[in-house]
Amino acid sequence: MQTDQLNPIAYCGVPPTPATLMGAWNLDPVLLVALGLWAAALYRHGKDAFGWSAWALAVVVFVSPLCNLTSALFSARVVHHVLLSAVIVPLALLGLAPALRDRMRIVGVGAAILLHAGAMWAWHAPGPYAWALATTPGYWLMQATLAGSAAAVWLHILSPDRGAAAVAAGGTFVQMGMLGAIILFAGQPLYGAHLLTTEAWGLSPLADQQFAGLLMWVVGALPYMAALLWQVARLADEAAPEPAKAPR
Repeated sequence: MQTDQLNPIAYCGVPPTPATLMGAWNLDPVLLVALGLWAAALYRHGKDAFGWSAWALAVVVFVSPLCNLTSALFSARVVHHVLLSAVIVPLALLGLAPALRDRMRIVGVGAAILLHAGAMWAWHAPGPYAWALATTPGYWLMQATLAGSAAAVWLHILSPDRGAAAVAAGGTFVQMGMLGAIILFAGQPLYGAHLLTTEAWGLSPLADQQFAGLLMWVVGALPYMAALLWQVARLADEAAPEPAKAPR
């Protein structure tokens, strides 16, 4: 049975098979124009390794066949969301001047954690997830809220306030791990859009979902754990008393 008859995917195309994946590039003209404008802005600002890295990864997640693969595999969708929230967003922010990041930090650390947790948990609930796959506005609302709420968190992680940075990283690390664990141990397939699209990839819907949960629990939480450990180490270093000078 054809997957395009079973799972109408509004964006990224019909669920692919291994035979069709490599030809499935997303050439949405609006997306390509947006990426072109971003590239032009980066070019005008000169060398920006962080910004160009974020741009290149955005091409991977939105233009390359990875976009199409997310129509078939929930695990690929989680990879997409992790790259967007935990890699692309912080890289893009690192490419900005610290003073600009300070002006962008408009919500407190607690609100930022809650906003990002709310976005992650809401969009990985079966109902909202199905709507995001079935409608183009839903798809882009999902992307915008995940990226925007992630930016709120990363603006604190990258801030000079070590305490707030540690809280932001630690809180997000915990909520990502919890969400990943719930998906991993659900015990039954939760996402109707992928019930008939995983077999071509040698996975049952439950195995695909379990792999997705493991990716979110471990891989998705790694950037936040690394940031937390870094900030805790710096806090400890700042709190350590200076060694006494030997008397002359």
